[in-house]
Amino acid sequence: MTTSEQTLTTGAWTLDPAHSSVNFTVRHLGISKVRGRFNKFDTSFVVDPSGAAATIEATVYLDSFDTGNEQRDAHTRSADLLDVEKRPTLHFKALEPVQVAEEFEVTGEVTLGGVTKSVTLDVEWGGVREHQDGKRHAGFSATGTIKRTEFDVAPGLPNAMLSDKIAIELDIQLIEPQA
Repeated sequence: MTTSEQTLTTGAWTLDPAHSSVNFTVRHLGISKVRGRFNKFDTSFVVDPSGAAATIEATVYLDSFDTGNEQRDAHTRSADLLDVEKRPTLHFKALEPVQVAEEFEVTGEVTLGGVTKSVTLDVEWGGVREHQDGKRHAGFSATGTIKRTEFDVAPGLPNAMLSDKIAIELDIQLIEPQA
C-alpha cells in the first residue's frame, strides 16, 4: 500500500452518475454467482482545506435493485428479502476523514433499516483527469463485503440457498467543485 497522498480541490465533489456504478455479487445455491447493481445512489465526497483528506457518505436506494431478471428482482425487493418498503435505503458513512492515496481503506458504518454495522472498504484511487467537458474528474474503485443476516435480511434463509456474504463493488467518478 502506498502512502503518497493526493492533493485535491477543496469542497464538495459531485457524483457523475453516467460513469459510476454500485454492483454486488452473491452466491445462489452455493454453485453460481448472481450479479447485479443498484441503479440509483447518491454520494457525498467533501475534501477538507488541506486537499488531502475527504469525508465520505453514500446512500443506495434499494428499490433500484437490478439483476436483469424482473421476477427475481421483484422477489428480492419484497418482504422475503430486502423489504424495501420498510428499508428503502442502505447508508454508508466513513467514521473519519480519509487520506486519499493510490490505495487505502475506508472504515465506516453501514445502516440498513434499524441495524448499523462497521464495514471496511478497500479503495483503489484512479486519480484525476480532465474530461472532454472541460472539468476535472476523479475516480476510484472500492470493494467490500457485508453479511445479509447481520442486517436482518432473510435471516431464516439457509446459506446453502443464498450466501450470507454479499460482495460489494463500487466504481465512482466525481466532478471537481467549480469555482
